[in-house]
Amino acid sequence: MTQTPRGFDPSDPNGPSEASPTQYPGAAEAPAGSGAAGSSTGAPSGSTDLVPGAAASPAAPAGEPPRAVQPERPAPAPETRQVTRAGMVWAAVASALVVLILLIAFILQNQDYVLVKFFGLEGSVPLGIALFIAAVGGGVLVAIAGAARIIQLRLAAHRQRVSRQAGKGARTR
Repeated sequence: MTQTPRGFDPSDPNGPSEASPTQYPGAAEAPAGSGAAGSSTGAPSGSTDLVPGAAASPAAPAGEPPRAVQPERPAPAPETRQVTRAGMVWAAVASALVVLILLIAFILQNQDYVLVKFFGLEGSVPLGIALFIAAVGGGVLVAIAGAARIIQLRLAAHRQRVSRQAGKGARTR
């Protein structure tokens, strides 16, 4: 017969640990079969509480069968944390600060001047600043494309609402 080790919880990802008092009352105070297991749980003298699968104590009365300890109710599952707007704003600000610090370090480490040519304009700019300006320009282009698509979707949704309302108005007359 296979016995489950004390303190083993199949739902615990951290693996086996010492038996918790809520799982097996008195398990931490006295080993199974020592005869002292019943005294620490508040059971009346002469009765023994056994972990399922453990051998009966020699101190148990002959006419009384050994009783198995019923584990207490498991603790309720921890409540799931609700995501709040303030929490999302805090996470966004913290992430932005980390990116900003990395960006500042990048610009400071790339201070060599480079020659930049753009549509006939020519100038000398630090490399970090030139790359930063290029990245911001790319971000602006992506934002413009995204805004145009959002406007298209809103107009299409507005047209559908208007056509549905016009259809309902014609049916109710």
